[in-house]
Amino acid sequence: MLYNLFLIPSRIALYFYCRRIIINNRSILREQGPLLIAANHPNSFLDAIIVGSLFKSPVYSLARGDAFAGKFITKILRSFNMLPIYRVSEGVENLEYNYTTFDACEQLFKANKIVLIFSEGRCINEWHLRPLKKGTARLAFNAWENNIPLKVLPLGINYSSFRFFGKNVFLNFGNIISKNDFSDKIFSGRHLKKFNEKLNEQLENLVVEIDKNDWQKAKDYFRIHQPLLKKILLFIPAIIGFAISAPLYFILHLVIKKRAHDHYDSVMTGLLFFCYPLYIFAITLIAFFITKNVYAFLLLIMLPVCAWSYLQLKKQIR
Repeated sequence: MLYNLFLIPSRIALYFYCRRIIINNRSILREQGPLLIAANHPNSFLDAIIVGSLFKSPVYSLARGDAFAGKFITKILRSFNMLPIYRVSEGVENLEYNYTTFDACEQLFKANKIVLIFSEGRCINEWHLRPLKKGTARLAFNAWENNIPLKVLPLGINYSSFRFFGKNVFLNFGNIISKNDFSDKIFSGRHLKKFNEKLNEQLENLVVEIDKNDWQKAKDYFRIHQPLLKKILLFIPAIIGFAISAPLYFILHLVIKKRAHDHYDSVMTGLLFFCYPLYIFAITLIAFFITKNVYAFLLLIMLPVCAWSYLQLKKQIR
């Protein structure tokens, strides 16, 4: 599967796309299924990439149904452990397909797998928790009614920026919600409401609440102190990293800046994932043909290290 093929490269790539990923409870990354991760959704499919790359066990994620356009695209997305979930805005006639996805999730839970759902239902680039949809609660109670010992794990995903390369990411995990947290065993609308209240109560403490124009508060929350010695040691490599990487980055930026909207971060990350290795390889080949020296291939290591150095020193909040 493509998920397994790209898992290790994506884990490595995170060190070049994100300055730091701060996790409040790293031991949770070793959690086994059946597990339903209930997260907010501030940054499109980058949210799923980060969560899926960090957990030790494979993570299946629910994605917007209109992305599954055609058999070929559907096959590709499913190979990345993605399952479609449709909203009313994507056509009422498609809502019946959600039952197929829910059945697939139930089978995954029976096999002790992990599923990621974005409980707000849609992606918006903001530091704010939006009202929760009922899908998370339905998945949980369907599993519990079938005697599956499902655990629900609240997760707050917080980014220092949504259009700024080299961000700090804070993953705040909450406390497990289980069937024992609900006294009654009969599934009803009242249970959905109670579940969402319990989940919302946790997510409110896990998702940072900052006005989009309050940059001082964003700086206070997201900025990570850099030691002076580190700045001195990385200064020269950082300059080289910027000079080499900037042309590729700004070309991609110009291509997508007016098209990607709330998907900008995810599209940029995806393009860099595939384009940056080719870009570095091309520069290395050019250097080799000019110098006729095999030591030119050291650039395959040196240039990414320089790019990482720039990532560590560049401005954190914009």
